[in-house]
Order: sequence, then C-alpha cells, then structure tokens
Amino acid sequence: MSKLKILFMGTPEFSVRVLQGLIDSYDVVGVVTQPDREVGRKHEIKFSPIKELALQYHLPVYQPQHIRTEYDDLLKLKVDMIVTCAYGQIIPKRLLDFPKYGCINVHASLLPKLRGGAPIHKAIINNYPRTGVTIMYMTEKMDAGDIISQVDTPILPTDNVGTLHDRLSKMGTELLLKTIPDIISGNIHPQKQNEAEVTYAWNITREEEKIDFNKNTIDIFNQIRGLNPWPGAYAILDGVIVKIYKARISDSFFTTRKNGEIGKIYSDGIGVSTKNGEIIITELQFAGKRKMTVQEYLNGIDSNQLIGKVFQ
Repeated sequence: MSKLKILFMGTPEFSVRVLQGLIDSYDVVGVVTQPDREVGRKHEIKFSPIKELALQYHLPVYQPQHIRTEYDDLLKLKVDMIVTCAYGQIIPKRLLDFPKYGCINVHASLLPKLRGGAPIHKAIINNYPRTGVTIMYMTEKMDAGDIISQVDTPILPTDNVGTLHDRLSKMGTELLLKTIPDIISGNIHPQKQNEAEVTYAWNITREEEKIDFNKNTIDIFNQIRGLNPWPGAYAILDGVIVKIYKARISDSFFTTRKNGEIGKIYSDGIGVSTKNGEIIITELQFAGKRKMTVQEYLNGIDSNQLIGKVFQ
C-alpha cells in the first residue's frame, strides 16, 4: 500500500494538510498547482502554498496555464491514482481516466450542497447548521462526481471561516487516508449525487464583502464571521473603508435610528442599527491602519462623536 503512486493536484492553504498526509503515507510522484502569480505593487512572484510544500520535499511541480490542453507531461508519469483538492481548474477526461484507481477529489462540503470554490465561506454566510467534507470521483463537471465517503461537523456560533477551514482540512485529510485503502480493496459503494439538492458556492465577489445594514442582524453576523479572516467584510464610515472582522448580536433595537447608524457605544464595541435590531462591532480595521479591537479604537477617540454616524 505504501508504494501506491499518487499525482496530487491542489493550490490553496486548505490543500496543504492533505498533501502532507499523502506524502507521509504514499509515494507522491508529482504535484500540479496553479501558475505563480504576481502580487502587490511590486509585482512580486508568489508561489501557491502547495508549491511551497512540494519544493520542501523536492517533488516535481507542474503548473499548466490551461490543464485542459497542457497535460502531456502528466501522462508520462507512472501514476496509480490522482488526488485533487481545491486545484482550481476543470480536469480533462483523458487525464481523469488515466490512473488505474481513478481520480478522486477532497471537497469541503457535504455534496451535493455547496459545489464550487467557496464552500466554507458560504456554509457560514448562508447559516448552514452543519457542513463537512466529501471524497468523490472527479468528472468534467464541477464537483458533480459520485460520492465515495463523507464526514460532517456542526458549525458553531463561535466559528469563522478560519476556524472552520482548519477543522475541515484536518477532517478531510483523515477521511482521505481512511478512504484510499477502501478504494484499492474495492470496499466502496459510490453514490450518485441528487441533482435536485444541488446548491452552489461561487467564489466570493467584492460586492459580497460589503455589509448591507438593511439586512437582518443574524445575516450580517454570519457575513462578518463567514469572511473572517479573509477576505474580510467591510463598510464605509465617513468615506473611509472599514474592515469588520468580529461582531456580536445585541438585544437592543432603536426604532428611531437609520439602518447602519451608530446608536450606542459599549465597553467592547460599537452598536449599529440593522433591519431588525442591532449588531455590535468588536474588531475592525480602518484603511491604512492595523487591525484592532473596538476597545483599543475607542481608547484613542471621543466615542460620543460616533453617535449618529452612519455606516454606508
């Protein structure tokens, strides 16, 4: 079993624990990841987290711009199985059919729910009570293959996308390492996905990051934690972009306040009116400033001057 030859395909931080688990358990003969990107004003080249790990182990790294047509080098490898996890491109059928034991994917949702690139964010934003990880066979259609195994977990009120991300990455790695031997032995019973139950989790857009205080308090609360720590929800105060990372729900309700208006200052937060109540912002970051608790922010200003101001 230890000699099983695996080609791994992945890109973001979520995939790193998965690749590490495979390196520790099997023979990873190559790693496919997205091309290097230029970041920042200086256009510095940034490797994907998966490439960083692969280089530590001196593994061959392949970075096709378009894997639909650029896969001939991969067909030359001796591969028993392809494992993908948040790779970021649709894999062509010829490559899917190439290895003896097929191509399997680690996806951070309970498929058929939340197909797509942002399942962890959307599980929190959409107020799902539970989510999980699915191991499935890959197809040319996004996240639509037969389900091999699943594991679930509750989404706690204290979770944000960071904590849930780390938990699901660990769960996904453990499930994958438990599932691979069953695939090799044939001790699996793949199930087709119910297309009537499909939902999607498209990548987060800039518009989805902006808080609309005309929404209900719980929706805003879920949006904030579903975007914390990345990419971060935001609103605009006095013409300045303010990232809002943490908040809590208040029992107060100011009927005379506009939605988005600061109505009360608490020892640890700023109370902002919503459609049906108030949300208390407890951690924020003004453009060009460091992230800080509202308690730290209030220490440097006259808090009374905030009353009546409106987040846009």
